[in-house]
Amino acid sequence: MISSPSKTVSVIAIDGPAASGKSTVGELLAKKMGYLYFDTGVMYRVVTAAAIARALPIPDEAAITQLAEKILIDISPPDQNDGRQYTVRADHRDVTWEIRERKVDANVSTVSAYRGVREAMRAQQRRVGERGRVVMVGRDIGTVVFPDADLKIYLDASEAERARRRHLERWARGEKVEFESVLDEIRRRDEIDSTRSVAPLKKADDAVLVDSTGLTVEQVLERVWQVVEGHAR
Repeated sequence: MISSPSKTVSVIAIDGPAASGKSTVGELLAKKMGYLYFDTGVMYRVVTAAAIARALPIPDEAAITQLAEKILIDISPPDQNDGRQYTVRADHRDVTWEIRERKVDANVSTVSAYRGVREAMRAQQRRVGERGRVVMVGRDIGTVVFPDADLKIYLDASEAERARRRHLERWARGEKVEFESVLDEIRRRDEIDSTRSVAPLKKADDAVLVDSTGLTVEQVLERVWQVVEGHAR
């Protein structure tokens, strides 16, 4: 662990589009600072997994919202050595791996677009963030969830670069998917995220833009660390 900058930077918000590298860099930055890494998108996965387990129709916005308002979600540092980045609990039950199932992947975008769900998750995300010493990663952290974050970073990359990364990830998992198909998925996700009526993806006015196109993970982390150090001076 590397000690944090001299000036307290308690909450760091990292936003950006799909496959911009924010999750990878956010986790590495959190480790470097000894902070909790908090991928806020997991909360929408928890709600989605819970809805599936209860056989709730995903298109039923009212039912999904009611579920989101009742479920208690908590994120903590990993408590098992099984490759997890953090431990996720829903109503005190460990669901860290359950929320990564393909059925959740297929429905989480719909669930995360519901206004009531986002409002319920926003309150829970702030609860975790207000503990401090946290790197929060998402798409609306600096603009909606934590507009008062000590430092905001917007991590971006070109469409082609992000599709290349996602394509390599999926081939590594044994998925023989065509690059053009992945590129189309990236474009569709960008369209959904940036045009939705509730908390659309956009750079906060006071966020620092870091373009990761053509950079290695190590190079991106170094640039982000320079931003953190510069902010802390």
